[in-house]
Amino acid sequence: MTSAAEVASPRPPSPRSASTDGRVIGVIGSAHFTSHFFQMVIPPLFPVMKEAFGVGYTELGLLMTVFYAVSGIGQPIAGFVVDRVGARGVLVGGIALLGLSMILVALAPHYWIVLALMVPAGIGNCVFHPADYSILSASVSPGRMGRAFSVHAFGGTMGWALAPVVMLSLSAVGGWRAALVVVGVAAFAVALLVRMQHSILREDHAGAGAAHGHAPAAPAAGGVTWQLLLSLPILMCFAYFLFLAVAGIALQNFLAPTLEVLHGTPIAVGAAALTTYLFGSACGIILGGFAADRVQRHEVLVAIGLFSGAALILLVGQVAFPPLALNVVLCIAGFMSGTATAARDMLVRNATPKGATGKVFGFVYSGLDLGSTIAPGLAGFLIDHHNPAAVLWLVAAGQVLAVSTAFGLRRRRRVAAPQPAE
Repeated sequence: MTSAAEVASPRPPSPRSASTDGRVIGVIGSAHFTSHFFQMVIPPLFPVMKEAFGVGYTELGLLMTVFYAVSGIGQPIAGFVVDRVGARGVLVGGIALLGLSMILVALAPHYWIVLALMVPAGIGNCVFHPADYSILSASVSPGRMGRAFSVHAFGGTMGWALAPVVMLSLSAVGGWRAALVVVGVAAFAVALLVRMQHSILREDHAGAGAAHGHAPAAPAAGGVTWQLLLSLPILMCFAYFLFLAVAGIALQNFLAPTLEVLHGTPIAVGAAALTTYLFGSACGIILGGFAADRVQRHEVLVAIGLFSGAALILLVGQVAFPPLALNVVLCIAGFMSGTATAARDMLVRNATPKGATGKVFGFVYSGLDLGSTIAPGLAGFLIDHHNPAAVLWLVAAGQVLAVSTAFGLRRRRRVAAPQPAE
């Protein structure tokens, strides 16, 4: 007979060495880096792809809309698959499919073929959050779990940060098509790395372990599972990620062209400033992890970070900063926004029942994909219709709405806490 403690944390009685935990964290962090890197492979190439295919930014934004729409639909499904068959093979397959899709994009002669290839790319992207969290929860010692999630988030942010620089550099040397082939081949190398480390990557087919000691265990029945996923706390987590993604993807995909149209900032300067923003965000994630471990009111940390970041983004829209000042302001904006990440994850973890890691994380993080589906087409439309300043207002609005959702989740949990688990 399996006890409730064993359901909540399937393997913690088996301690693992720091070196083994470090290897697991490094491998899964590399996989998450790859996922976020490939989310930013296409956008830095928008200006050259615009000329190559004779399309506008609205059509280019549609590429990312399709990518994130498919990923958003697939992510909850991937969560169920991970809980059913295990995460390792699903993760390897997703990485390989991303790489293959980008290689095929490099060979595509027409825009519509590229648009169609965003479907398999989105399928490849949908597996990462449910698979990563399932593996980390089952593989890493409980005493190092916080650091594992922190490194996981850091790896994803660094993927976003490095992609624009890498893609522009490779494109400058060999053209945009060659750049896509190079990164596509690199994805296969990461997939091989993950496959070679299978022996240290444990699996939790029941999906337990993401939220030790927080919400009650999730019932196994399919109908009740969907009732759980559609409960108000989980839906508020979903909405939080949706608003945050609208802000983040609009900024990441269109900061450079927005600044070019708004202030005449060269594309290369705008791309470098975006990289600075993302590096600042990565540093903020690390500091925010320490703060989240010491503060109970996580929604307050979220509010401070996202409100400050939003204010600085709006300042960039109002003032034509020289390159150095632009980088400084955006670095601070990224840092402040990044400090909210660990607190955000704590809010989600507190709302996640035991025994449903793959399902709940797959569902909640699909909010990122839905927001990412909305943002590119909307931001591209705003630029094409000569309203670039509205893109930065869109970013700020998304962050403010995310803060309101975080406070609403806190209030909802406080009211619901005394209720017995059904």
